[in-house]
Amino acid sequence: MNDMPRTPAADAAAAQAAALAACWSCRGPVDPASLFCATCKAVQPPAPLDHFTRLGLPRAFDVKVPVLEQLYFGFQRQLHPDRFAGAAPKARQISQSQAVAFNEAYETLKDPLARATYLLKISGVPIEGEGAHTIHDAGLLDEQMERREALFEATDIPAVEALAAAARADAKAATAAIAAAFARGDLAAARIETLRLKYLVKLGEEARGRRARLAQGGTA
Repeated sequence: MNDMPRTPAADAAAAQAAALAACWSCRGPVDPASLFCATCKAVQPPAPLDHFTRLGLPRAFDVKVPVLEQLYFGFQRQLHPDRFAGAAPKARQISQSQAVAFNEAYETLKDPLARATYLLKISGVPIEGEGAHTIHDAGLLDEQMERREALFEATDIPAVEALAAAARADAKAATAAIAAAFARGDLAAARIETLRLKYLVKLGEEARGRRARLAQGGTA
């Protein structure tokens, strides 16, 4: 028996080997994050990765959209259906699954609200649903109720547009506050600002609906 102590390099190599999956086509070793098998070049099923890891980005709120788009479209070019036109049915199905996984990651990370909500969720601080904490911010709730009442009472398009413009400005400020909170590791503050942004986005949608009804001569 070899009783020599293991080195850090040996431990790292063993961990890497243990993390390898088997290619569905040739059964060779494959890094779970790889799109293709290095041995037979077969496309691999999507691994259970978070959206940031899937797209090769650090897990952070500060995402540069042009970089995100460059990465996303680069992966999608590799998964274009034309590349698999003559492939086996399973390979075509897997390539489509990969494309769906990348599309979901891209759509989530390109939108500040969706990105913040997702980052909070994978950080163990969901803002809604199972595991979410009660909102202990009466000021935030009162603020949003007052905005919605003002929108409901608006009787002309200029008044609605003024409310919508204020919501857009506040949404921009909330996004900056979310970025600052995540940067300093304050998840509680990030959650509150994400809720504020969620309400402001909803208000903007309601304002567009209100404006459309007023433009058509309605009052409701």
